[in-house]
Amino acid sequence: MKVLVLGAGLLGVTSAYFLRQQGHDVTVVDRQATPASETSFANGGQISVSHAEPWANPSAPLKVLQWLGKEDAPLLFRLRADARQWRWVLQFLRECTPGRTRHNIEQIVKLGTYSRDTLQQLRRDIGVAYDERTQGILHFYTSQKEFDGAEAPAAQMRELGCDRRVISADEAVRIEPALAAIRAQLAGATYTAEDESGDANRFARELVKHCQADGVQFLMSHTVTALREVGGQIDHVEATDAEGRFQRLRADAYVLAMGSLSPLYARPLGIELPIYPAKGYSVTMPVKDAAKAHQVSLTDDEYKLVFSRLTTPGVDGQPGTDRLRIAGTAELNGYDRDLNRVRCEAIVRRTEELFPGAGDTAQAQFWTGLRPATPSNVPIIGRSKLRNLFLNTGHGTLGWTHSCGSGKSIARIVSGLAPEIDFAFAGA
Repeated sequence: MKVLVLGAGLLGVTSAYFLRQQGHDVTVVDRQATPASETSFANGGQISVSHAEPWANPSAPLKVLQWLGKEDAPLLFRLRADARQWRWVLQFLRECTPGRTRHNIEQIVKLGTYSRDTLQQLRRDIGVAYDERTQGILHFYTSQKEFDGAEAPAAQMRELGCDRRVISADEAVRIEPALAAIRAQLAGATYTAEDESGDANRFARELVKHCQADGVQFLMSHTVTALREVGGQIDHVEATDAEGRFQRLRADAYVLAMGSLSPLYARPLGIELPIYPAKGYSVTMPVKDAAKAHQVSLTDDEYKLVFSRLTTPGVDGQPGTDRLRIAGTAELNGYDRDLNRVRCEAIVRRTEELFPGAGDTAQAQFWTGLRPATPSNVPIIGRSKLRNLFLNTGHGTLGWTHSCGSGKSIARIVSGLAPEIDFAFAGA
């Protein structure tokens, strides 16, 4: 079967890889010149099953109210005259009940565990390298209230097979000595030894090479302008190439994996996707003092930040690179991509508070990307109401964590096979 994948980010590339493994003739279309150039470009780097507590939880409404008007707030709502934003916010509030939170955690953990296992198998199968670290992820807390609030979600995750252990501040420092600088501030931590980290952009680019070697075609610098329906299915996709030339692209099946843009293309087809762009930020800086820099990937839940260390070994006598990647926060401000210096500087300031002198802040590089957020944080994977249109989108902050499991699952669904996990798949 000929399959057209719309989007060459993490979700599009993993979909293409697993579709090709199922024997399909696969073409990927993307408006950028190179793969993984938007939301997958400089994310936090974590493969984090333990990051399964959704933004929408019982404590969220009060926090959001407290953060209103604060330019450096971890979650910033910029209310606009935008009906889609208001609908999303109302849906978000409905997901904040204890029952919905437990349901959403279950879905996120199931997909995350399966996806992490799939990534590890992929690594064994093809030897893809992406600055990976397999030292676990440690969530640390400098607020006793936040630490106390983490115990119930961690217990549920353990019940679901994600071994997120609650540990003392002293044990946290033993696991990650760089935390010694703030030992007096630590209330406690949780640790998930099976979680990992790595450079998502490098992974996507390396996987593209494998896909191309296996016959997958990539149409880069091709902007999709419309999906055209005839008789309850997609007839063709309209696009323009880098020179502005119009093209009709036809296939037997289509996978929509265009992140935050997905609802804009689905709506004319009568498909309403509850996805809104959540602008996230990241800072990347060279390691200045290796003794002060963390080795284990970390999550600062109070400030909604993740910390990864990305070390690329040198080749052919060339020096490698050792850098820190700090990412997080969310700003709901439509499709605005402007870098907010206040929010960038807040990330650097928090990093210096926690790990003074670890990174070279003078060489900090700032980035922002639009994460496709659903109100529940549960992604949309599966069939649409159109017979040959499939969805792999809405992964929010967990696109890297969920990419391999989502890609393998959608490939099985397109192929008429049952997914290998029990998950709330669309159209099921």
